[in-house]
Amino acid sequence: RAPEPVAWLLLLAGPIASSASPADDSGRRGDTSSSGGDEVQRQPHDSSYGTFASEFYDLRYLSEEGYPFPTAPPVDPFAKIKVDDCGKTKGCFRYGKPGCTAETCDYFLSYRMIGADVEFELSADTDGWVAVGFSSDKKMGGDDVMACVHDDNGRVRIQHFYNVGQWAKEIQRNPARDEEGIFENNRVTCRFKRPVNVPRDETIVDLHLSWYYLFAWGPAIQGSITRHDIDSPPTSERVVSIYKYEDIFMPSAAYQTFSSPFCLLLIVALTFYLLMGTP
Repeated sequence: RAPEPVAWLLLLAGPIASSASPADDSGRRGDTSSSGGDEVQRQPHDSSYGTFASEFYDLRYLSEEGYPFPTAPPVDPFAKIKVDDCGKTKGCFRYGKPGCTAETCDYFLSYRMIGADVEFELSADTDGWVAVGFSSDKKMGGDDVMACVHDDNGRVRIQHFYNVGQWAKEIQRNPARDEEGIFENNRVTCRFKRPVNVPRDETIVDLHLSWYYLFAWGPAIQGSITRHDIDSPPTSERVVSIYKYEDIFMPSAAYQTFSSPFCLLLIVALTFYLLMGTP
């Protein structure tokens, strides 16, 4: 004897196999008359597993009209950051190797006005987090911070922090919206909007005012940010206005070594010493 659930499913599937349309019935009657009244012998019902599964699928997953129930639309892929627009339709900051892009810079940020919002795009060479801080000076402390954090589930979440001295405190009031992020090729990349004007709050600044921008990135442990990768993260040289679009490049430490006046003077002295020889 078959288990009761299987017997119940077979009962559900049975009417589907035996049901037929009026056209089928008339066809059968026509076949009977043409064969001199002999009854047409019906084929035995196929009780194989494949037939059962097909009939059960029709019963369970097809609507009354016979069409499959709609499925959720596919998730849109993360749109690639366009660096060709830098300095034209959006402002950009690049930190890293000369000529780097949003996919190759150590750190990248862009901003542009969209209606009453500012859209930010951030990307950094890290598997943890990337952030931008809005500061009244170039020092860490008392700053409004937006961070994109890669958690253990593979998601990139946009979080709001406030710098209390050297410590970043997460703030539950998050002005970000239209958030999206991705972790790919060992990079955290995100895009979000936040209003230009906000109600007065110590932890959230009005972006219609000009601020110094603090750029930082670093590792995360179980979705929580830790200390940034470098001891002295880069900052904007002057206050930034969201109404002015510039494309600003800042060489990373590896590309600053031979550009400082002291190093150039040292190179000249060593070259002179080698050419002239010792006395």
